[in-house]
Amino acid sequence: MDQTIYLLNSLWVMFAAILVILMVGGFILLEVGSTRMKNAGHIAGKKIFTFGIASIVFWAVGFGFIFGEGNNFFVGLSDFFYSGYEIEGMGLATSVFFVFQMAFAGISLTVAFGGFAERAKLASYLIFSVLFTSLVYPVVAHWIWGGGWLTGHGKQDFAGSTVVHLTGAMAAFAATILLKPRMGKYNEDGTVNHLHGHNQVFTALGVLLLWVGWFGFNAGSTLEVADGFFGYVALNTNLAASAGAIAALLISWMIVGKANIPTMLNGALAGLVAITASCAYVTPGSAVIVGLIAGLLVFYSIKFFDRIKVDDPIFALSVHGVAGIWGTLSTGFFATPQLAELYGGLPGLFYGGGLRQLGVQALGVSASGLYAFTVSFILLLIIQKVLSGLRVTEEEEIMGLDISEHGAYGYPEVFQQQNRDNE
Repeated sequence: MDQTIYLLNSLWVMFAAILVILMVGGFILLEVGSTRMKNAGHIAGKKIFTFGIASIVFWAVGFGFIFGEGNNFFVGLSDFFYSGYEIEGMGLATSVFFVFQMAFAGISLTVAFGGFAERAKLASYLIFSVLFTSLVYPVVAHWIWGGGWLTGHGKQDFAGSTVVHLTGAMAAFAATILLKPRMGKYNEDGTVNHLHGHNQVFTALGVLLLWVGWFGFNAGSTLEVADGFFGYVALNTNLAASAGAIAALLISWMIVGKANIPTMLNGALAGLVAITASCAYVTPGSAVIVGLIAGLLVFYSIKFFDRIKVDDPIFALSVHGVAGIWGTLSTGFFATPQLAELYGGLPGLFYGGGLRQLGVQALGVSASGLYAFTVSFILLLIIQKVLSGLRVTEEEEIMGLDISEHGAYGYPEVFQQQNRDNE
């Protein structure tokens, strides 16, 4: 029976890892659809090669920094260049666990690159992929999941609202500040020109793929099939996503007078990000509340960042940053005593736990977000110096990164016809 459970756990987590890796495809469609067609091929291609870089770096050093033996409060210190060895007592094949964790690192990097869209040099993606996957993501992951100092405080982040999403969003924030807004985004009087994405169908399909992939992300983080608890986690995940989509659509309809489709799609993603931390700790009713609040927050957050002239092309700061913060804090409000006891930590404020767990969650968000932003900012400053700038030239930005960085259009028929017409 033990061998059967071991094999079932391994099979389930391997399936979940595949779902998480397929989320890269969702991000491709989401980011391509949310930006202009002159950059479509560039965006799609860099998602693939940066995930490849993240995988190699995670194999070499990232896994060891997170889970290596001889770990301390800051970072793991061994087990680099993972060779396929087994760790006793895991309950599943260690190689499967490695692939699952590797997929998470790749998704966090994908989130970070949302802040680079439509104006960053290709070389900056390559260099930052290496640095983020070795020096930023593993440190935060070790603090919370690998036995670091936040683990000791009982920080609750079941599947990564902080570890994956907030970490990626803070790196995106650093990039948006250094890269500055895209040409034509803001007028001198402070008004906003909406640089609309070229394909809402792509964006919607991308969100659906991410929604499905999130069942691997959250439910797979149970790492086991025992008692079927992964189904409970999946239930909470779906409810929060649904509530986020509804809340974002309704608030847009009420405030703007139109049921804005991108806002609704971002509301669904915000619900997914928010429930990622608390999916194993809260009741289904609380999951709906977590998603509803995330959907409202993403609407106002997008407007806030535009007001302060932070150009975030795919809204990574709002969807993954603000919703990631809320989701992490939500366990401090809604974690039930029974569920909190299963995975460690204390119940939330509304279930008799007082302010202690909420304080731990706030500490974790603050420390992790500050570390991810500060280190990412410093690393990007270094890259900026090495490359004589992170950003492409004005001429290259106008013509689009497809042709300037790769020498070919993502939509060749459209642009070749335009060029003939101009001639």
